Amino acid sequence: MLAVSHLQASYGAAKVLFDVSLRVGPGEVVTLLGRNGMGKTTTVKTIMGLVRPAGGELSFGATALSGLPPYRIAQCGIGFVPEGRQIFPTLNVEENLVATAAARRPPARWTLPSVYALFPRLAERRRNLGTQLSGGEQQMLAIGRALMTNPQLLILDEATEGLAPLIRAEIWSCLKKLKQEGCAILVIDKNVDALAAFADRHVVIEKGRVVWTGTSADLKSDPTVKDRFLHV
Repeated sequence: MLAVSHLQASYGAAKVLFDVSLRVGPGEVVTLLGRNGMGKTTTVKTIMGLVRPAGGELSFGATALSGLPPYRIAQCGIGFVPEGRQIFPTLNVEENLVATAAARRPPARWTLPSVYALFPRLAERRRNLGTQLSGGEQQMLAIGRALMTNPQLLILDEATEGLAPLIRAEIWSCLKKLKQEGCAILVIDKNVDALAAFADRHVVIEKGRVVWTGTSADLKSDPTVKDRFLHV
């Protein structure tokens, strides 16, 4: 589905990505790991067209993504949950969800009832404004909003950052359910052990370059990977 080959990106004169290659196949969960400031967020922003690539190739299925505006990339079937959630603060929960609704392959898998079934707390708070939600509820809403685009691939940047342990567990449970339903996922998060429990493959970035890739079994069997590239 998603193929990233030798991706490069810059902010002005400052080059951030030098050589990033990864792929996400249908139904796969792939993680993007690394310490802060190594290029993870820039990678997903470049995939989504929010940062213009300076080199390399990006494709989703048969569609070349390089140079497309973000809304066209989303229309290809990629849902994005950005760092910081970025929900619409003056809209209520239901309005946030309806704002991004798109039925790509009727009948749509993700509708208001199905999102509320995945996150019952959103149903309870459906008339509350975005500013009236807790951090965990905002993250659920951000995921639900992305699902309402009925994507083939879901990208999450810092999926559980700053959330309480119980809420983190709820988010992981949600992602496992999405995987079981065949949704492909690319996720950035610092909770490596939780990710390894259900992810298929892992990609580690160091200073804008991919330095390690492998399965969860590979990651568990080689503790030096965490020590060298993930621990502060």
